Amino acid sequence: MQPDSQKSPNLPLVSVIIPAYNAEPFIEETLKSVLAQTYPAIEVLVVDDGSQDRTPEIVEKISKKDSRVQLLKQENAGVAAARNLGIQKSRGEYIAPIDADDIWYPENIEKQVECMLEGGEQVGVVYSWTVDLDEKGLLTGGFRSFRIEGDVYATLICHNFIGNASASLIRRSCLEKVGVYDKTLKERNAQGCEDWDLCLRLAEYYQYQVVPEFLIGYRKVYSSMSSNYVAMAKSHALMLQDIRKRHPEIPDFLHRLSSSNFLMYLAHQSSRNGRDRTAIFWLFQALKAECISPLSRYGFYRVLGRSLLNILSQFWKPQNALEIPVRLQDPPSSDSQLSSRYILAETRSKNIELMVKIGNIFHYSISRIVKRNQADISKVEQADISATPTTKSKVIL
Repeated sequence: MQPDSQKSPNLPLVSVIIPAYNAEPFIEETLKSVLAQTYPAIEVLVVDDGSQDRTPEIVEKISKKDSRVQLLKQENAGVAAARNLGIQKSRGEYIAPIDADDIWYPENIEKQVECMLEGGEQVGVVYSWTVDLDEKGLLTGGFRSFRIEGDVYATLICHNFIGNASASLIRRSCLEKVGVYDKTLKERNAQGCEDWDLCLRLAEYYQYQVVPEFLIGYRKVYSSMSSNYVAMAKSHALMLQDIRKRHPEIPDFLHRLSSSNFLMYLAHQSSRNGRDRTAIFWLFQALKAECISPLSRYGFYRVLGRSLLNILSQFWKPQNALEIPVRLQDPPSSDSQLSSRYILAETRSKNIELMVKIGNIFHYSISRIVKRNQADISKVEQADISATPTTKSKVIL
């Protein structure tokens, strides 16, 4: 029997929420990574969302060995409803969502709680850096490493720099103020941005902080990813529509930039799933939303070129096509292997530093744009007030 969270009375309790639907291939590995956290004061609530495989059996087996794990069940209602049920039944001061196929590295919760405690009551969300994993749990080379902190609302509208639901720790009292996940998106056939929407509502009132370490493993299983890109685009559009109503001071350009970024993401996912025609469609939708940023990205040309070549290859294949070797004919010596690994490590380190710098510049620029726009609106309002004729009858003593 693993130690119970009640044996750490001086530490704030963290409620780990895991929505699970047909998660049999990965749920055990995910739970093992959660239970291996160096932070002892946790409870783990797995919400089975009407799975048709062995997901509940695997969770029940683990819960018998570790009292920190409990299984909740509901009819299939979507990931937002599953997370909400877990939050409703939880007891923790902090909420830590994680998807049923992702993993945490051992010190994630400990360092996030430490960051939250140091930040004070104004901090509502702490997030960690993420590495991408394939189906076998191996690194793909993708990662997210931003140091965007403080008042992040405007930046978060343009770009979901957190990247995934498994990367954040949320203060429960903040959820009581802004609400939980929007389960109505599923009812409106607009799933896909539930996490982003909640993060934005939190960012309206609370500060964000980051643990600048790679502590999240985000699994990208392209064969099982949602292919309903229309619903995802609708979800994003509804999210922006709500933001426009609540914050008219946000410049329209930032909304168009957000749409362009998200549509580029849909194009990339379509390409990775082998849906080349769909990828090209979303690329041009991104250009229609905002044409400057897509054309300045290498990823735009990479997805466009790959998709066009794949489409053309279905109709035409050169007879004398060159065979590109999969590996070198002569394996490199041990010295050259070490040299290659060193160069690769140096390159990755520089890429991380570059992403941090770009993120900071982007965050600073967006903040300046919003503040300038707010100042312009204030000047107009003051001008209207000063232009309004005043009479003695309007003076209230």
